[in-house]
Amino acid sequence: MSKKRKALLLIFIIHHFALIISLTGCGARRTPDLERIFASARAREGKRPIIVIPGILGSQIVNRRTGEVVWPSAFRSDADGLDLPVTPDLAANRDELTASRIVETAKLAKLAPDVYVYYALIQALKRFGGYREGNWDAPAPDGDRDTFYVFPYDWRRDNVETARELAGRVEELKLKLGRPDLRFNVIAHSMGGLVARYAAMYGDADLPATGVAPQPTWAGAAFASKIFMFGTPNEGSAEAFATLLDGYSITEGLRRRLHLLNKLSREDALTIPSIYQLMPHGRQVRFLDENLQPTEVDLYNPAAWKLYGWGAANDAQFRESFARGKAKGQESPGRTGTLADLDAYLAAVLNRARRFHEAIDAADSSRMPPVPLFAFGGDCEETLAAPVLLRDAKRDRWITLVEPRSLRNATGRRFSRKEVIRAMYEPGDGRVTRPSLLGQNLLQARLSSFYDTALPVVYAVFGCDLHGDLQSNKTLQDNALTLLVNEVMK
Repeated sequence: MSKKRKALLLIFIIHHFALIISLTGCGARRTPDLERIFASARAREGKRPIIVIPGILGSQIVNRRTGEVVWPSAFRSDADGLDLPVTPDLAANRDELTASRIVETAKLAKLAPDVYVYYALIQALKRFGGYREGNWDAPAPDGDRDTFYVFPYDWRRDNVETARELAGRVEELKLKLGRPDLRFNVIAHSMGGLVARYAAMYGDADLPATGVAPQPTWAGAAFASKIFMFGTPNEGSAEAFATLLDGYSITEGLRRRLHLLNKLSREDALTIPSIYQLMPHGRQVRFLDENLQPTEVDLYNPAAWKLYGWGAANDAQFRESFARGKAKGQESPGRTGTLADLDAYLAAVLNRARRFHEAIDAADSSRMPPVPLFAFGGDCEETLAAPVLLRDAKRDRWITLVEPRSLRNATGRRFSRKEVIRAMYEPGDGRVTRPSLLGQNLLQARLSSFYDTALPVVYAVFGCDLHGDLQSNKTLQDNALTLLVNEVMK
């Protein structure tokens, strides 16, 4: 072996071991032995029943007539798209798709390994907590204890609609169990936490009329005892806004190369009300200018979307194809109509998002909310909090940065990528910031005894996993199960 090759091999070995050391620290990552920790609790009977609510993308979507699985799937269906019809009547924008079950695992290709989504959470409830899965339609006689019920839902639709469905189904379940006084603990991931919170605050009531301030009745306290939130964006997520701009794929790194891969395109996202409801709320909206200074933007105003060219609704090619009756690259008949229909739809869905945010942020300072919140999140990842708006004078257009890069302002001042990251990002789980999970920027009176928030958060714990892995984190599961299995049900 030549000296040069030996030197290169030595450099490789040193680099390889340095990488291992940097990744492992002083040893392998340790996790709690939940089977041993909860050995006695697993056998204990009489635990309060649980409702499990997945987040966006977390329920299987199927064609109600053919049974074909449209989501999750490696490739797009030949017959169905994930998009909904586009009309200003949001409640009427329906198709043949429906929710089937929670996504425990997903396979993106025949030879690819399974992607674990909610499998670890479901198994933790069974193996460590001593719970069994219940049947909503035919619950067992003892289904009022030691049982969990999974609530899959069509995550594309309006969150208020989903919350009202949840409230109705739980009341029906209580009647079947013969327990009208029964209250459930709720474990909710991501957007599922918003669904649970709305159901607890308003029961099966719709949003009030435009111009009428929402007043929480806490009607859902009749069925919700506690809400355990894993990565819930209580102040919204700038990543949801980014999805409306660019779409989203569960295999982000491959999305530009695998065009057939089933993902949420920005054309899909345009039609999905729930994504708009995941955006940052009112006063929590943050945008930066070319100097990385705050600049005011009304995220609910369609004129702002038109000015900055945001989303498919303001893309010239999409508008042209929509008016012709077929959206670019899509087979769905839902994306047809006049441009007036398209613009009216955008105005309606943004207004609905504003009213949902007002409802979920509303507080009754005269009393402590009867349903406490428990927060489980991540705060080790740089998480988008403030997109940057740049004016491209040469092309007479605006550029919206949702990913960091170095930039120069109009005066020639250069900002490094590190400076941009510092300005755009906050600690979080990669999709939801720590302040959003805790509701730290809500301007109502502080309701928590332990945290600086207007939400009734009585307990919070953080780990270092990404948003989609929080529910599988054993340390977070340890904390949640400790609170669940040791509760004395009254």
